[in-house]
Amino acid sequence: MGSAEEDYNFVFKVVLIGESGVGKTNLLSRFTRNEFNHDSRTTIGVEFSTRTIMVGDAVVKAQIWDTAGLERYRAITSAYYRGAVGALVVFDITKHQTYDVVERWLKELYDHAEANIVVMLVGNKTDLAQAREVPMEEAKMFADNNGLLFVETSALDSTNVEQAFETILKEIFHKVQQQKQRNSQSNAVSLANESPESAAAARMEKRQCCVPL
Repeated sequence: MGSAEEDYNFVFKVVLIGESGVGKTNLLSRFTRNEFNHDSRTTIGVEFSTRTIMVGDAVVKAQIWDTAGLERYRAITSAYYRGAVGALVVFDITKHQTYDVVERWLKELYDHAEANIVVMLVGNKTDLAQAREVPMEEAKMFADNNGLLFVETSALDSTNVEQAFETILKEIFHKVQQQKQRNSQSNAVSLANESPESAAAARMEKRQCCVPL
């Protein structure tokens, strides 16, 4: 038997995907370290940062992975997506081209990730609202039609960054709890099916079905 502490500890891997320059790295650093780098140069490799938060009465360790520039070379591999339970698909509200390719990113995600992964569409850089090219209503409708969560953020001034990560982590936690419930129910059903009474009843049914007329 695990302790109560173990029962309420989860590690959720969440990946950030989207075009280069949309602000993925700054969303990561704002959420995990409350930092923003104005001179955020593209780096090569994969990096992740963690932050622990409370979700309900559970302690959840969020492991946020960033492609760190690999998307520029289409070099993201299935290893990046492996084990991910959540994904933030990020676009820049001031560059429609970064929104136009969201479907391609979703296809790649669904090709490599678990089918039940929780996905959030994130329109970043709301601090540059005067240069907006992607209407919020358009992105929201796309998210609704594709079963995605949706939020607009600014990594620069922190708008909705906490909310974005907390919302997706709560949704993942909710799914995990539902899965645990289903598993415990199916275990109970299988145990019931294997009881001597049910086995005898099954044998009786077999005999009855096969009595020659």
